Formats: sequence, structure tokens, C-alpha cells
Amino acid sequence: MGGLTETASSFECVRAELADHVATVTLNRPHRRNALNFQAYDELERALRAASGDADVRCVIITGADPAFCSGDDVAEIMAGPRAVSGTPEPRELKPTPAAMAALECAKPMIAAVNGAAVGWGMELALFADIRIASERARFGELFVKRGLVCDVGGFYRLPAVVGPAKAAELLFTGDLFDAAEALRIGLVSGVTSHEALLPTAMDLAARIVANPPLAVQALKAGLQQWSYGDPREIGSWAIGEIRRLMRTEDHREGVASFLEKREPVFRGR
Repeated sequence: MGGLTETASSFECVRAELADHVATVTLNRPHRRNALNFQAYDELERALRAASGDADVRCVIITGADPAFCSGDDVAEIMAGPRAVSGTPEPRELKPTPAAMAALECAKPMIAAVNGAAVGWGMELALFADIRIASERARFGELFVKRGLVCDVGGFYRLPAVVGPAKAAELLFTGDLFDAAEALRIGLVSGVTSHEALLPTAMDLAARIVANPPLAVQALKAGLQQWSYGDPREIGSWAIGEIRRLMRTEDHREGVASFLEKREPVFRGR
């Protein structure tokens, strides 16, 4: 595997820059509010794997090109396009989302600088980071239930540990949107800044991290991963199976259709 900048040199949906041992990975589909299509998922996975394996990287910042952090899946392509995933997978196909595992298995500390909407898989991506800082413009929401689906591994694996099981259940069951102030109140983020100060604040935090011995920092991260959260692979595989099963339901199709048609959905429990 090449270094981070070499790997990312041909990317279109993701930018990756490296300076002073800090890798900044930016989702770069602002015209779609950084919604993830198949190409963006692939590039994000590759960028995070490259950052993890690059000896010059000691900390990773993940953010989005304004105006959003990540608005989740590109519904028109992922859920309604010609390559849309559907059907019940064979057991051998039950594997966690590759981009999710690339984030969770990144050996370097990761900071999410949430500059705008972080909803659906965008909230999952923020949860994969070790530390989250939000702009005052940030908005969060586990919107999967609105599409007749369940969350990915982040909502099951990280969210209850971060905000507590009862609050996690509320956010998952309702799919409610909430702002940066509420995210700070429930402990989802560790700080809220002005929009202009967000990246400088994340960079300052990253600089304080990279000033420490990198092997000790990586050992601390490995310990937190193992003892605070556990192994995400089993829950990630289960979540993919449930997502694929639910994609066959009428309620999921109604959730997608109503979103694309900009109308209120009518769910019938089938």
C-alpha cells in the first residue's frame, strides 16, 4: 500500500492531505452535501486504510467540504439506482461495511470535525472517530428508521457507549434530528466551536496529540478500542444482514420513494 497522499492522488470524492503528521481526510461531494455513493465509500475506505498504514501519520482529522459533514447515503444511487443493494445475503456475504471497519480499525487517533449535517451514515462516521468536535452549524441524526432500515455498526456498537443505552435507543427509534448544543449536552461531542474556528480547533487538538510518543498513543487507542467498545465485527455483520433483509420490505421502498418525492411517508408494517 502506498502512502496516504499517493493513494489519494486519483480520488474524486475524497481529499486527503498530510502536514505535520496530521492527515486531513475531507469528504468532497459538496453538491450532494457529501452524501456517499459507491465511489465515495470506496475512496473513504482506501484513504483511511492508507492513513492507518502510513508511518508519517500520527493523527487523522475527518471532515466534510462545506456545507455538510456527511448527509449519509446518496439515496438515489445506493438505495434506488441500478446498483442498489437488495435481497437477503448468503451467510458468507455477511461482512461489516468496509469503510466502517477501515475507520474502526484505523491505528491512529481520529478526530471528527463536524462542520454541518452528520446524519444517517454521516452520524455513523462521526461515531467511528475517537473524538468529535462540532461547529455550531452541526446537526446530527440516526435517520435509518425513516428509511425502514437499521443503523450500521456505529449506532449499535459506539452510540450506546457514548451517550448511554437509553439515549441511544431514543435517537435510533425516533430518528430525530438534533443540534450541536444537544450533542454537547448528551456527550456525543466534546466541544462546540464557531464554524470558522472548527478546523483550527481540531488542528490544535491534533498537534497536542502528535507531540506525544506515537507508539504510546497508538497503544492507548488500541486499549480503548478493546476494553471500552469490544469487537465490532460480529455486530457489524449482523447489522448488514438486517439492513439487507429490511431492504426487501414495502416500508423501505416507501421510505426511499417518499424521500425522493419529497413527501411524507406512509408505513404499513410490511
